[in-house]
Amino acid sequence: MATWLGMLMVLQAQTAAVLPPAEVETSLRATRAAEPPVLDGSDADTVWRAAPAIDRFVQAKPSEGAPARFRTVARVAYDSDNLYVFVRAFDPHPDSIVSLLSRRDEKTASDEIILMLDPYHDRRTGYEFVVNPAGVKSDYAIYNDGNEDVAWDAVWDVATRIDSLGWTAEYRIPMSQLPYSAKDSVSFGLLVWRVVQRHGETVTWPLYRTSRSGFTSQFGELNGLDGLARPRHAEVTPYVLTKNVQGAASEGYPRDQDLTVGGDLKYRVASNLLLNATVNPDFGQVEADPSVLNLGAFETFFEERRPFFVEGKGLFTFTVNCVVVVDCNTGEGLFYSRRIGRAPQLAHAYGDESSPEATRILGAAKVTGRMPGGFSIGFLDAVTNDVSSPAGTLEPTTNYAVARGNQDFSGGDGSLGFIVTAVNRSLDQTSEPWLHRSAYSGGLDARRRFAGRQYEVSGSLDWSRVGGDAEAIARTQRNPVHLYQRPDGPLAFDSTRTSLSGTNLELRFAKVGGRRLVFETAYQRRTPGFEINDIGFLRQADQQQWTSWANLAFRNPNRVFRELRWNFNNWQHWSLAGLPTERAFNTNVHTQLNNRWWLHAGGTLGQIGGTYCDRCARGGPAMRQDAYLAPWAGIEGDNRKALVPFFWVNYMGGDQGRSRTLSLEPTLELKVSTRFTSSLSARWETNRNDVQYFGTFTDSVGTDHYTFAHLEQETLSLTWRLGYTFTPNTTLQVYASPFVSKGTYSDVREVGEPRAKAYDDRYRPYADADVAGDPGGFNLQEFRSNVVFRWEYRPGSTLFLVWSQGREGMSDVEGDKTFGGDLRDLFHRRADHTFLVKVSYWFAR
Repeated sequence: MATWLGMLMVLQAQTAAVLPPAEVETSLRATRAAEPPVLDGSDADTVWRAAPAIDRFVQAKPSEGAPARFRTVARVAYDSDNLYVFVRAFDPHPDSIVSLLSRRDEKTASDEIILMLDPYHDRRTGYEFVVNPAGVKSDYAIYNDGNEDVAWDAVWDVATRIDSLGWTAEYRIPMSQLPYSAKDSVSFGLLVWRVVQRHGETVTWPLYRTSRSGFTSQFGELNGLDGLARPRHAEVTPYVLTKNVQGAASEGYPRDQDLTVGGDLKYRVASNLLLNATVNPDFGQVEADPSVLNLGAFETFFEERRPFFVEGKGLFTFTVNCVVVVDCNTGEGLFYSRRIGRAPQLAHAYGDESSPEATRILGAAKVTGRMPGGFSIGFLDAVTNDVSSPAGTLEPTTNYAVARGNQDFSGGDGSLGFIVTAVNRSLDQTSEPWLHRSAYSGGLDARRRFAGRQYEVSGSLDWSRVGGDAEAIARTQRNPVHLYQRPDGPLAFDSTRTSLSGTNLELRFAKVGGRRLVFETAYQRRTPGFEINDIGFLRQADQQQWTSWANLAFRNPNRVFRELRWNFNNWQHWSLAGLPTERAFNTNVHTQLNNRWWLHAGGTLGQIGGTYCDRCARGGPAMRQDAYLAPWAGIEGDNRKALVPFFWVNYMGGDQGRSRTLSLEPTLELKVSTRFTSSLSARWETNRNDVQYFGTFTDSVGTDHYTFAHLEQETLSLTWRLGYTFTPNTTLQVYASPFVSKGTYSDVREVGEPRAKAYDDRYRPYADADVAGDPGGFNLQEFRSNVVFRWEYRPGSTLFLVWSQGREGMSDVEGDKTFGGDLRDLFHRRADHTFLVKVSYWFAR
């Protein structure tokens, strides 16, 4: 591995190109406005004639540092309450400017102007204010010098117009929406970004270099902001919600009308410290999770979509297993906000069809801020109500708490941080055998960039402890995350334990900047008792990993392509005792052709050499694995066109030819007009798995039999989306997704010689005819849909009209119908309808 990385470093030295000269002018002095400009997209106001212009915009993409195709000019003014920015985007063909309507915060293939501000001027955090020529707004918060928080929403105004010279954007950003250190004279970080969509060109001032690490750290400086007013102290958004829901079948499907009152509060404790609270929140307007059928050992991760928890999540992020090889998309970390308000955990034990799908959040609050010395701090606390049934407690009253801090130093090139989490439950005799009474975790993380921000070292050390009834801790030990009970494992299962603790160590070295080559190598070590799933997300403990990744980037357009990226990945996994569980190599290529189509291709060769799966038997012995090959390819059409096709194909073959998976995913995006868009995607998968875990059965003398079966499975899912934009503040969104997954089991076997080299020696027929004689199968059918009408009738105040529908059914046999017949059955099932009206009103003082 060291030789491989050394060769890549030599290649980097041989192929490195000389960077173009840096921009000389990277600062601008704001002009104080004697009177506020009229927000109409025109530069006729006196202040715009007086304000100095910045016009040295250059290409960031596709050719870093090249001259801009069209001229762009920006001017900045301010008064004590607002920041004003005027941008003139020259274009010799105004009729070719791409201007699409959409709902707020939805990315479209339009021309754009993005105003980026770093109010703390810490070169680590910031905010983006995006507008396209149609006046559609988006806004994002920036954290960790480049990550985006898409849920952040501010109250601000912008006016746009298209004229004979091109198009303009005139911003008014209230200072109350920007956190900054109050003092006599303030400086912000500033970057202005323009996208010319039809040419695929991005120009910026100052130059943003894609070949350098960091984002906010490349901003210029806006100075001369003198005499700013103190920010407003409070913003309150109360809401009233009425919901019409369908009751249980056992009660004759009655309809209930619920009325809910709640609200959100933002209180600026200081100019750089914000309290954000919510009381009795409802997130009925949030799109439903996609349907899945999970036959694996590990929990499915779903993205957080609830606005209160998504906004500001960057500060509370403390990742686990965040390496480039997995694209940092496993979701693992010490804080997973979807644990708050989760589905009742004991519904399977004490619930019925009338049980609620989520736990009610009584209230939640968080305090976030950044001190002048570069110290960021965040506290979050939430309380959820108990959920009970006549049989027992489905989810007890629970308190969740998180504290996160981070100190930057050396101009943002280094940082040292910590996190502490706590979960405390009020258990009773029905819930204490199942759930932890308390769960605590903590962590330290650090990073340092050096050598001109080209390289970075980082690491973290985490600790966890859970406590509760002995039966609850025994369940945790037997959970697939830990599996203390494995008969061939080195761990000792202890049914008398009342607590479990563990640690996680991660170290990383990376080259994060460079025009041609970047790379990363990382080591991780998690002890068997590391457990964070009460408030975090973890797939597996008792694991060591060494992962390495390298990327060759060719960013300058030529006669064949506009850009090309070629990745190389290698990963190796072991248990803490040294049992090898994975060795794999992957390479993949991504290139955009000059016609703006993308081509993607890659493949993985995995389970190389003697590797063993210590999770496949779900507590049984580790099973020897055979190598697999997994090629894939994808194509994406030109997103400037009215009809944009996508197509992905994935294949995996393993178990010496006995197992295979093939999936096809076509998608069509249709832009009927500047107001109307639609997309239809499908996913069809056929799965033949010769070693699908079937179950653990205990015979009359107490011996456990770990069984596997041959599975033939097919899955079909469709997703339809429709969007109609009446105005930039009034939109209609439709989402509908039917899902069918069905399969049949056969050839039930139990573990024979689990580590035998010969495949057939690892299994033997399972003698229990009641199980093996007719193993059955499954047919899962689900349909989920949302129709959401959103009207922002005044800045910060919205009306939502929502109709949600759900249908589902499950059978223990596959059946003999085609997918068409299964879909007809699905739409003949009784539908659960929910109708919701939510009105909020924003005001500030």
